[in-house]
Amino acid sequence: MTNSIPEIENHDVIFVIGSNTTETHPIIGLRMKKAVKRGADLIVADPRRIDLVRSSSLWLQQTPGTDVALLNSIMHVIVKEDFIDKKFIEERTEGFESFKDSLDEFTPEAGERITGVPKEKIVKAAFLYGDAVRPGIYYTMGITQHTHGTENVYAIANLALMTGNLGRESTGVNPLRGQNNVQGATDMGCIPDFYPGYQRVDVPGIKQKFEKAWGVKLSDKPGLKAPEMIRAAIEGKLRALYIMGENPILSDPDVRHTINALKNLDFLVVQDIFLTETAELADVILPSACYAEKNGTFTNTSRTVQRIRKAVEPPGDAKADSYSISELGKRFGYEMNYNLMEDIFQEAKKLWPALVGVTYKRISKAGLQWPCPTLDHPGTPYLFKGGFPRGRATFTSVRYRASEELPDNDYPFLLSTGRQLFQYHTGSMTRRVDAINMVSPGAYIEIHPDDADKLNVRDGDIVKVTSRRGSLDIEVMVSERPLKGLVFIPFHYREAAANLLTNTALDPVAKIPELKVCAVKIEQSNK
Repeated sequence: MTNSIPEIENHDVIFVIGSNTTETHPIIGLRMKKAVKRGADLIVADPRRIDLVRSSSLWLQQTPGTDVALLNSIMHVIVKEDFIDKKFIEERTEGFESFKDSLDEFTPEAGERITGVPKEKIVKAAFLYGDAVRPGIYYTMGITQHTHGTENVYAIANLALMTGNLGRESTGVNPLRGQNNVQGATDMGCIPDFYPGYQRVDVPGIKQKFEKAWGVKLSDKPGLKAPEMIRAAIEGKLRALYIMGENPILSDPDVRHTINALKNLDFLVVQDIFLTETAELADVILPSACYAEKNGTFTNTSRTVQRIRKAVEPPGDAKADSYSISELGKRFGYEMNYNLMEDIFQEAKKLWPALVGVTYKRISKAGLQWPCPTLDHPGTPYLFKGGFPRGRATFTSVRYRASEELPDNDYPFLLSTGRQLFQYHTGSMTRRVDAINMVSPGAYIEIHPDDADKLNVRDGDIVKVTSRRGSLDIEVMVSERPLKGLVFIPFHYREAAANLLTNTALDPVAKIPELKVCAVKIEQSNK
């Protein structure tokens, strides 16, 4: 997030796109509702009638996969009505003129034709956001999990730049991270092309800095992203895999593809707190301590570094992740001698200036947001106040591209997957809680009433849902939440795993799979 969670309540306009915020990030969703009570206008762009729609001033119900067309048509109106921030554009950006020309074809009429959103609503969204003083944009995987996810994010950044809504309080572009400490993991280099602190592995000076600190020679070749690893395993190019805290058999697209990839490995190690579906295939399982059984730091979605302290001892042979990693390092001949978790944090501070001012003492009661470059620095609630790291921010022209797989005569429905409030991710934790399972006991498919009539199905019926990759049997929930022709399945449930159906097609830049759009057919089940 460029901005902070407390700032949400002071927005005058909130634009939520591709995020079912109250169910996936309920605390942030609550802040948004408080902002609305204070007078903020809420714009929601989502193909489903999510809970936030009840609090919204405007709901843009776009066809899944058409976000670029929607955003470009909103920006077309903003240019036409002169809501752009000329001073900000001139002083802090580059490439605006050619970008502006790329918006010419995205009239509100064209936006309506592509997205299904009435042109009047596109115009209203442009007026609300363009005329706002403190607007913020929030998005999650409904934006990124597409073959054009990178272009979706570029379009969001363009919208904030052209209106000067970066570098100020209660504005910004705010991607909400999907799991606890995802921000902290990427901060510490758990991505294949960066060392800790987002320092590129293929920059010689950076590589040399880390070689000196760690006392080893390092590769300047970026590694594989997670979906690329699965493909490499299928092709026999990747022979061993170490999976920690992930359950890709349920979370990755095309379950059978993932299972075949993992079975094709020579050696699979899984480190987790429970015996997940993925761990069941492992050659070696390393039992891990959970969050309440270890010390260290977590960094939340708004870059706040927070202390965590061990509350109880881990059960049995379970160990903190850092212990298992360090012991493996020693057995490979690389000594990782850390007496305390704080030693690891101190090393990170030496290599990433943004953490220099963060100490365990300073965050003993409340966290600090990076960048925090000195010991007397208060932390940074919002980014880019004084400018952008590269000098000027660049506008990126993006054109609408259709999703990889769309409905046809054989597979006439569009499937989207996602989360719901009571279960979490692949259910490895929440589905072990009886009280949660009483409220949210099993899988379901949301079908619009008109589609249910055509299929001759009712609430509670069991249907067979089939894509080009697999089939599953699942209970029907007739609901007006999705668009006609759109069906929705939460992906938490192994007995009706939504990712049996989803597509492995990847965004060419980020390599994120297109989990939000695939074509399916629905039939009466024999079960």
